[in-house]
Amino acid sequence: MAVEAALVAIGANLPRPDGTSARETCAWAVGRLCAIPGMRVVAVSSWWESAPIPPDPASPPFVNGVALLHGEAAPAALLAALHAIEDAAGRARPYPNAPRVLDLDLIDLGGRVQAGPPVLPHPRAHQRAFVLRPLAEVAPGWVHPVLGQGVAALLPGVADQAIRRIGPA
Repeated sequence: MAVEAALVAIGANLPRPDGTSARETCAWAVGRLCAIPGMRVVAVSSWWESAPIPPDPASPPFVNGVALLHGEAAPAALLAALHAIEDAAGRARPYPNAPRVLDLDLIDLGGRVQAGPPVLPHPRAHQRAFVLRPLAEVAPGWVHPVLGQGVAALLPGVADQAIRRIGPA
């Protein structure tokens, strides 16, 4: 298996059961990404704050970022490792788009296109500012493997979504 680039979106908007803040949990998750066998973290974006999508006035804003990993991992194995990190953080899945202590999404793995599991590229990544803005920091030359558009060309399509940079990783 050849060395591939993996893009992982990191997000959280609830404290962990021990009170760890969403931003601290995102940083903790980066440390856990470093421990995935066969993968290494080569870049982490700034942290960004964004409104939930779909909008939910009862849900706190999210902290988001993207990590660029290099290495060798089968898509299903990498997804399982991401789910294990979410579980270790205390992630619950009561309903779709629920507030969460940690959300790790595999956005792209070496430009693969597959119906799943996991679905690659992530089916809504190109519609989310909270993915594209931090992704542009760690992989400015990334091209969506289905749409054939680069991240810079996709950004204007999400310009109306509320997001702001809140600091370095």
